[in-house]
Amino acid sequence: MMKVAATIDPRVEENPDSALSDIVDLARYPLHDPESGVLRSVINKVREDLEKDGCARIPAFIESAAHSALTDETNRLADKAYFITNEFTPYGTGAKDGFPDDHPQRRLQTSSNGFVAGDMIGEETMLKRLYRNNSFKEFISRCLGKDEIHHFADPMRNCVVNVMKDDTTLAWHFDANEFIVSLMTRAPQGGGAFEYCPNIRSKGSENYDRVQNVLDGKSGEVKQLFLSIGDLQLFTGRYSLHRVGHTQGDRHTVLFGFSEQPGYIGALESTRLGYGRVTQMHIDAEKRRHDDGLAG
Repeated sequence: MMKVAATIDPRVEENPDSALSDIVDLARYPLHDPESGVLRSVINKVREDLEKDGCARIPAFIESAAHSALTDETNRLADKAYFITNEFTPYGTGAKDGFPDDHPQRRLQTSSNGFVAGDMIGEETMLKRLYRNNSFKEFISRCLGKDEIHHFADPMRNCVVNVMKDDTTLAWHFDANEFIVSLMTRAPQGGGAFEYCPNIRSKGSENYDRVQNVLDGKSGEVKQLFLSIGDLQLFTGRYSLHRVGHTQGDRHTVLFGFSEQPGYIGALESTRLGYGRVTQMHIDAEKRRHDDGLAG
């Protein structure tokens, strides 16, 4: 079992050699040595993949000896998940008025999955220890080519476990944030492919025709990615339509919330739909929405 010294606040940055050595494969991904040639090579490869199609897989990021403990951790947390089977448009809302019936803004799809909100995950867990570690944050920032990124201010979305039960799916959608950082902690026995359409929309341009082709099954833009336990994934989900196909067995992934701008709070409607509740923070922030001209 993982042990955390009682005198250490896990939200405070520690020496990565001690803080992450039981979680991250530091030989392969030396976060404690940011100027190492090994880490620079990893970062360059991630940037190339993101530039190419908006998706980068960082294989075996988690130390192999930690796989079982990490899976056990999300298995226990999964009991706290808020499950929902509902219909959403790709923009995370109900059907919008003022559009034709077959328009993407009115195309409802069924999703069946659950989320464990960040405020239900203890700071002493492996998940939160990794999420709160500044060396991990700096690594993600460099991979994304950002000068600086910030942890979500949203207490529910900062570090989330997505739980998919046997024979469920996560339908086509765009993310509210520009990019997503995820970690596979339990792989399904079969199915559960991550499918995505790289950069199908851009700032100020929804490209509804291309989105509609994907929804109609007529697009050649769809790519597939199968993840293994311990794989880290970076993905520009605000611009790339994506989904998770039907699973055979349970599938768990952890979503780490980072934003280029400080103070990110998730949208009120999508938070209520996805988590079954909102906080006063969400209500107060509802007037402050994205300024990129995109829905969702």
